[in-house]
Amino acid sequence: MTKTDPAATLEPALQDARRGFLRDLDWRRYVIYIGFVVVFAFFAILLGDQGFLSPNNLLNILSQTATIAVIAVGMTFVISAAEIDLSVGSVAGLSSVTAAMTISSLGLIPGIIAGLLVGVVVGSVNGALVSMLGIPSFLVTLGMLGVAVGTAQYITDSAPEPILDDTFNNIFGSGSIGPIPVLVVWAVVAVVIGAIVLGRTRYGRQVLATGGNRTAAEYTGIRTRRIKFTVLLVSAVVASIAGMLYAGRLQSGRFQWGDGDELSAIAAVILGGTSLFGGAGTVVGTAFGALLIGLINNGLVLAGLESSQQQIVRGAIIILAVALARKK
Repeated sequence: MTKTDPAATLEPALQDARRGFLRDLDWRRYVIYIGFVVVFAFFAILLGDQGFLSPNNLLNILSQTATIAVIAVGMTFVISAAEIDLSVGSVAGLSSVTAAMTISSLGLIPGIIAGLLVGVVVGSVNGALVSMLGIPSFLVTLGMLGVAVGTAQYITDSAPEPILDDTFNNIFGSGSIGPIPVLVVWAVVAVVIGAIVLGRTRYGRQVLATGGNRTAAEYTGIRTRRIKFTVLLVSAVVASIAGMLYAGRLQSGRFQWGDGDELSAIAAVILGGTSLFGGAGTVVGTAFGALLIGLINNGLVLAGLESSQQQIVRGAIIILAVALARKK
């Protein structure tokens, strides 16, 4: 009777398992993390003698990225539900001037409430038009982009609105907790809350189900219209908070704050691994997508590239984001 060597029997099975693992592994899920490490290492080597790795510069990258990261967290929910929100940048600008004007006339608390109400009103309008009337979110939010930025420009006569309230400025952008800028704290809080809600709660599962297959989601009892309404509402409210972060950091409200942030937020979301077609989303990946964009912007500035050249690279990032998107 021939005795079988267990090791000889086990080895082919292990090889088959390894081949199956490599075949099934979706490398696109890790592109953002690999890309972040590669880009960071590239700039660290190229610009190490220009202060790229200095603590001040690294904190500066985090601070400059924080506001986009906050907006992108809300955008992750919208895109995961197979919708889009192009109004977030203009909502941030309108919120900043509304908060600034209200603070100067009524005080701190009314100013914060007024800034948040901008997001509530805009988000409710966007959500109602999309969920109740069935108008595509692309068209609704594109129109709202113009309405919000035009309103902000009209009520301020295109002039900045200074904010002299030190408490507001410290809470929403200029302050710090020890060595950590308060902007970074806001971004971390937004990412943690967003990641828990999207990945660990029933609501998050309903958002992903709505974006993945709306008909199937409705058959399981999910009120998809309400989901679409709420994700657009959340996105606008988060954008209004970002607008106040701009106002606090720059100590003024202005209609230009947030200009173009919708494109940066969408790029961060898609680069982070959220499907452009809905049904799959990751808030942590979105945060790394925002960090990657901030890292590239900072590196380009230190490298001495002109503004036009920086625009070309940013545009290439957005094209790359769309190229990486796929339906899951």
